Amino acid sequence: MTTHRTTGLAGAVFAAAICLLNATDAQAIDYKVVTASERGTYFAIGNDLAKFVAPAADIQLEVLPTDGSAANIRHLRYDPGVKLAIVQADVYQAFLDRAVGGNAEAATIIRPLRVILPLYNTEIHYVVRADSPLNYLHDIKSAKINGGLLGSGAALITHTLYRMMFDGPIPAANASYLSNEEALVKLITDKSVDVVVVAAGQPAPLIANMKPEAQKFIKLLKFDPAHPSSKLPLTVYSHSEVKAASYPNLLQESFTTIAVGAFLVTYDFNLAGTVSHLVRFARSLCQNFSTLQAQGHPKWREVDLALPQLAPGWIYYPPTAREIRACLAKKPKPPAPAKLCSPEERILGLCK
Repeated sequence: MTTHRTTGLAGAVFAAAICLLNATDAQAIDYKVVTASERGTYFAIGNDLAKFVAPAADIQLEVLPTDGSAANIRHLRYDPGVKLAIVQADVYQAFLDRAVGGNAEAATIIRPLRVILPLYNTEIHYVVRADSPLNYLHDIKSAKINGGLLGSGAALITHTLYRMMFDGPIPAANASYLSNEEALVKLITDKSVDVVVVAAGQPAPLIANMKPEAQKFIKLLKFDPAHPSSKLPLTVYSHSEVKAASYPNLLQESFTTIAVGAFLVTYDFNLAGTVSHLVRFARSLCQNFSTLQAQGHPKWREVDLALPQLAPGWIYYPPTAREIRACLAKKPKPPAPAKLCSPEERILGLCK
């Protein structure tokens, strides 16, 4: 009798343990992705990943607002739970350049980081007062410029681009590092700022959500690729069209601005559990890519699900790269376009 009871109790404990293990396996793991301002495009892209990609990988993805790309690299490198980051290409490259130049801290930070996927070009919006005499980026040499918070990609591109265009740094008295929102207020009110730089893929929520009355107060500067000062910047950055449709309350016509690439980045993780979840994340990214393009931020429609060759020093994360390539190989290829028949082939009856 005692034996039967003991056996039954052991069986019950074993069954409970199995159920507990299954429940633990089924529970989503908590990961974090670092982005930028809550009113920026990176944050929206992070939300799309959390909504459309992470669940199928058994990941509960928390989307964290941050000061921007430079801060994101440090968060990814050092903060617990941060497994993904959206990073501006020139910020990533700046760390690499300084590592190559002998900066030990930069080398420690950047060398273990890996790319999951190139994303899209981030448009750089240069906002000035509506009555400003400035009309192009090459007009801003003497202006008081707010490049965004320290640690942001906007701050880096503002200062890098200025140095490239004008062969020197922004004078300290003309540089500020306020949030976009605070800088825009100063632009209009006390006019202690002449230019506010907003780095965000269009439509940038901060600008897109402005009312039609905003036309009375602000305008956007254009970038002239043919201007002599643009030659050096275009060796690092690209030019892009800001579409009037992105900002119907503000623009009557499209115009050209400067742009920089964005990348989805991770760390060179080697713990089996983390590798497994990131592989599943890459698989879900591939399988749900059409959903991202249909239901996510409009910038997803500019992303190619591909792994092109990276610049020297940039490295793909091997586990996710293998998974994305394998997933792409399984996807049906679009049918080849029908071959057009020439008149001679038609005469000879060679066309089907």
